[in-house]
Formats: sequence, structure tokens, C-alpha cells
Amino acid sequence: MTSTNTYIDHTQLKATSTLDDIAILCKEAMEHNLYAVCVNGYYTAFAKAQLKNTSIKIATVVGFPLGAASTESKVFETKDAISHGADEIDMVLQIGALINNDLETVKKDILAVREASKGKVLKVIFENCYLTDSQIKNACEICLEVKVDFIKTSTGFGTGGATIENVRLMKNIVGNQIKIKASGGIRDKETALKYIALGVDRIGTSSGIKIVEA
Repeated sequence: MTSTNTYIDHTQLKATSTLDDIAILCKEAMEHNLYAVCVNGYYTAFAKAQLKNTSIKIATVVGFPLGAASTESKVFETKDAISHGADEIDMVLQIGALINNDLETVKKDILAVREASKGKVLKVIFENCYLTDSQIKNACEICLEVKVDFIKTSTGFGTGGATIENVRLMKNIVGNQIKIKASGGIRDKETALKYIALGVDRIGTSSGIKIVEA
């Protein structure tokens, strides 16, 4: 049986998150040897302190959840997160520009964050629930060109989360050149294992403890 622990980005991104919530998140990640915690920028330094002397990574979101912040803002967020201890950056691409077929803007936005996050893991969030297969393909090809580390299905704040069909499409385009993070709506072990079987390398979920204890 596949162990799900090392696939889990244990996530707490609610607007109402408190220091206590993040402390619990980190404690749970340590108790269950999860791969990473995923937090908003405000909590990066706090999470880093909580996880001191562990191998658990800190993933910080950038341009979250809409992707519509300026590129300059995303670059600042990225550098700020890294200065406070982020190991990984989960950025939302310019969704509106992608839908508008302004692929050059999408590419420049990702490239700027790639430069700002050099030496760290960069995950690019697509928000597939708003995209056509053609738009997902365009985003995958841009990410291949920019050489990001991961592409990610969803923020968890859109109208839908990960789907088997979308992950299969993404995998068919990027193969093993870029890793895939499935996120949004993954709340049980059975679902997590389906995505792992498809070849995803990370699962983003706020139900990580339920999944690993199943």
C-alpha cells in the first residue's frame, strides 16, 4: 500500500486562520511526518519557527488566490516569503491573461517569479475550473519553457478543484519534465491514491491528517 505521508502539503489558507491554527497545522505535520505545510505569507516566519530542526518544508502562496496581482507584487511576495523561511513558492498565474490568450504576459509573470525564487521550488497554480483544455495546454507549455518545478491544478478557492481528467491532460503534456501537485477537493485517502496512481508528486489538502490516518 502506498504511503501518502510524503505526498502531503498540509494546508491552512483560510482568511480566518489564526496563529493557533498554524501551530496545530505544524504540530500535525510533525506528528505524521508530512512533506510540507502550505501557508499564507503572513504566517511563513511563524511556521518556520514551529518547524525548526525538522525536515518539513514551508510552502508559501503568492498572488493568491486570484493570480491578478501585478508581477511586481508577486516578485515582492516571493522574495519576502523566502526571506522569512519559505522553501517553496506556490504562485497563481495570471488567469485572466491566460483566458484572454495573452500568453506573453502569462510567461513574463511566471518567469519573473522563477527568477525571484531561484534555488527554491516553484509551483505554478492554474485554477483549472476556469480553463478550457486548450488553455491548460498553453499554461503547461509555458511552464515547460520557463522550467518551473511543479504545475498545480487549483487554489481550492475556485468553483472546483482537481479532477482526474485535468491531471491526466497535464501529465500527458509535461510527462516527467515537470512534477504535478493536485489540490482542491481531495479529502480522503481513496481519492489521494487515485491521483498518486496518475503520477502526481504532491497532494495539497487541508484534510491531510484524515488521509494519512485512513
